[in-house]
Amino acid sequence: MSQPVDHFALLPLYAAAGTAILAFLIDLFVARRAAVPVVTALGALATAVLALVVGPEPGTFCTTGACSWVPAWPAAVTAALFAALTVGVLALSAPALRLGIAPAGEFCFLLACSMTGGVVVGYAGDLITLIVGLETLTLPLYVLVGLRRFAADERPLSTGASASLTFFLISVVSTAVTLLGAALNYAATGALHLALLTPGSGPFRPLAGVGVALLVIGLAFKVAAVPLHAWAPATYDGAPVPIAAYLSTASKLGGVLALAAVVAHLDARVVLAVLAVLTMTVGNLVALRQTRMVRLLAWSSVAQAGYILAALALGAPGVPAALAYAVFFVVLEFVAFGVVVALRLPGADGGTLLDHRGAGRRSPWLGAALTFALAGLAGLPPGLAGLFAKVSVVSALVGAHWAWLAGVVVLNAVIALAYYVRVAASLYTLPPRIGFSVADPVLLDAALHPRLPVARPVAAALIVAVAVAVVLGFAPQLLFDALT
Repeated sequence: MSQPVDHFALLPLYAAAGTAILAFLIDLFVARRAAVPVVTALGALATAVLALVVGPEPGTFCTTGACSWVPAWPAAVTAALFAALTVGVLALSAPALRLGIAPAGEFCFLLACSMTGGVVVGYAGDLITLIVGLETLTLPLYVLVGLRRFAADERPLSTGASASLTFFLISVVSTAVTLLGAALNYAATGALHLALLTPGSGPFRPLAGVGVALLVIGLAFKVAAVPLHAWAPATYDGAPVPIAAYLSTASKLGGVLALAAVVAHLDARVVLAVLAVLTMTVGNLVALRQTRMVRLLAWSSVAQAGYILAALALGAPGVPAALAYAVFFVVLEFVAFGVVVALRLPGADGGTLLDHRGAGRRSPWLGAALTFALAGLAGLPPGLAGLFAKVSVVSALVGAHWAWLAGVVVLNAVIALAYYVRVAASLYTLPPRIGFSVADPVLLDAALHPRLPVARPVAAALIVAVAVAVVLGFAPQLLFDALT
C-alpha cells in the first residue's frame, strides 16, 4: 500500500531542479550576464547543503516492501559531490562565460539539469528512477559538448558537433540495451525496486540472467568501459575542456552509482570481471601512445573505470571499495582538468603534451597541482587519496579470494606509471633550442610559452579540490564511513 510523499526527503531534488528553472528564468529576464552563473552556483551549493542536512531519512514513493526514493548517507554524499562538481565546472568555465565565448544562459541551465539527474541517480530506489536519472544526467551533455564555438580554438568548429553526435548515437544504443535488460529482468522476476531484485528462479532464471547481462553492459557505457569506450576520447577532446572535466567526473560517477545499485542485488560477476580486465588493459595501453593532453586523460579515465569495475565484480562486498575509489578518482581527475584549463587560453582546447612542456617551471603551483593529481591517479605518494583507492580495491579482491584479478589491477597500475611519469616529467622539461639563436633555454621557454594569468574562479576551484584531495588522503576513513 502506498504512503504519503515525504517532501522533506525530496528537498535535494527540489533544490537541484529549482536551480535549473531559476537559471532559465534569470537568463530570460535579467540583462546582466554574470547573474546566471552566480545564481546557478548558489543553487548548487544549496543542493549540497540540503543533501547533507536531510541525511538518512525514511524513503518516499513507497509501496509494500520498497521505496523509489531512498535517502541514505551514500546518496547524500554523492548528491553533494554532484553539486560540488557543478560549482567546480562553473568556476572553470568562468573566463569563457565572462568573455561571452560560451552562452551563459544555455550553459548554466543545461549544467543544472545534468546536476538534477545526478541527484536522482544517487537517491534512486528502482530501475525506472535510476534510468530516468541517468538520462537526465546525460541528455544535457549532448548539447554542452557541442557548445565548442570558442574563438581561441585552432581546430574547426565542426569538431564539437562531431563529438556531440558520436556521444549521442552511442548513448542511444546503450540506453536501448539498458531498457531491454530492465524489461527482461522485470518479465522474469516481476521486480523493479532495487531492494526486491532477485536472480530469478525456475524456468525464468536464464531470462533473468540475460536481462542482468544486458543491464550491466548498457550501464557500462556511462563509465566508458570497453567495448563501449570509443566515444570517450573523441568526445572529451572535442568538448570544451570544462565540459570534458564534467564528463570524466560527474557522468562517470553516475554510471558507477547505477552499476553499484544493480550489482549489489544481482549476480553479474563474470560480465563485470571480463569488462574490468578489458577496460583497464586497453585504457592503459592506448594511453601510452597519446600525444594530446585531454585524450591522454580520457584514456586514463577509461583505465580507472576498469579498476572500479574490478571491485564491482565482487558484487555487494565490493560496492564500498568501488564507490570510495570513484570519489577519490573524481577529485583527482577534476584537479588534472582544472590545471589544463588554467594553463590554456579561455576557450582553447587541451592542446598537446608539447604545449604543456615546461609548464611546471612557468607556473610552479599549477605544475605541483598537476603532478599531485597524476601521482594520485597512479597510486603514488604524495597523492595518498589515489594510493588508498587502489589499496582498497586490491584489498577487497584479495579478501574475496580473487587474487588473479587483484594481480591484473596491480600489473595495469604499473603500466600506467609510464605515461603518468612521462607527463609529470615533461612539466619540468625545457623545450629544445633547435632553430633559435637564444642561448638561455629559460628565456626561450618564456618567449615561446608566456605565462598566462589564472582567473580567480579557476584558482579557487583548484585550491579547494586539492585541499579536498589532501584531506581525503590523510583521513580516508571519513569517506569510507560516509559511504558505508
